[in-house]
Amino acid sequence: MTYFPKVNAVLAIFFALVMRGTVDPIVSSDSATCTLPFTKAGNLILVQAKVDTTSGYFIIDTGSPNLVLNITYFRRYATTNPTESGGITGGVASSVQTSVDSLYLGGVRFHHLDADMIDLGHIENEKGVKVLGLLGMQLFENFEMIIDYDQSLLYLHLIRKKEAPTYQSALLSDTSAYRVVPIDIEQHKLIVHTELKGRKLKFVVDSGAETSVLDSRLPNKVFENVTITRRVQLHGTGAQQVEALLGDLRNMTIGGQVIATMPVLITNLESMCVAYNNCIDGMLSFDFLSLHKIGFNFVNRKMYIWR
Repeated sequence: MTYFPKVNAVLAIFFALVMRGTVDPIVSSDSATCTLPFTKAGNLILVQAKVDTTSGYFIIDTGSPNLVLNITYFRRYATTNPTESGGITGGVASSVQTSVDSLYLGGVRFHHLDADMIDLGHIENEKGVKVLGLLGMQLFENFEMIIDYDQSLLYLHLIRKKEAPTYQSALLSDTSAYRVVPIDIEQHKLIVHTELKGRKLKFVVDSGAETSVLDSRLPNKVFENVTITRRVQLHGTGAQQVEALLGDLRNMTIGGQVIATMPVLITNLESMCVAYNNCIDGMLSFDFLSLHKIGFNFVNRKMYIWR
């Protein structure tokens, strides 16, 4: 059986953190635009950042609602609101809340941040890299972000209120090079609407997931476009396991563009309905979007997929 620890890590973090209340961070920058080099561990994007006095690698994770710290490296911080939340395997993910004075990401500074702390050892063990935390959606909601996988560069632009209606990066000047897809942001979660076999589907776009996920409760008509390749075992944060299916999804449409095929993990996402106060149909990882470039204007709610 195949082991998918990262898929479950993402789901476990969702269940543990998605209902947390957060306070919007204060953002400042010497320059509105900064360019950050990144490295990859599998499909995960790792950037250098600094929380207070602690520096190291953080994962850019649009599937996490806010800043998440690896409790291994921040044990000295005062904590509140311990929470245990169940995942799809019946395991339990434990988290606590804390606050930090500052987060430095290139030339961008975030001040007075609430953060969740959780054990991220499962990601470190799988990837063989020290991970201080996850940089979630709340941090980037005032930004345009463009990820260039060919050059391993992350472009961030802090969109001020006056320029919000008109701002567009110079990287977007050739409008024939990419497709624009509308997105939504709901409770610090990045949502895209897709279509398959005439059915409208709602997906979370998750840069912290390495495999896309499809809800097993969807109608049989949807699964006519899925070729099952094998059964797999999902391992959560607890001892329990659940069986799921791995397959290839064909002909899903995103913003008018047909995705010929992409790998998907098929499992029951019923618990996500409680977490989101609204059901989702799946999660889209970056494995099929990261061929060259992908971009987001979180202020104007647009996603850019390079052709």
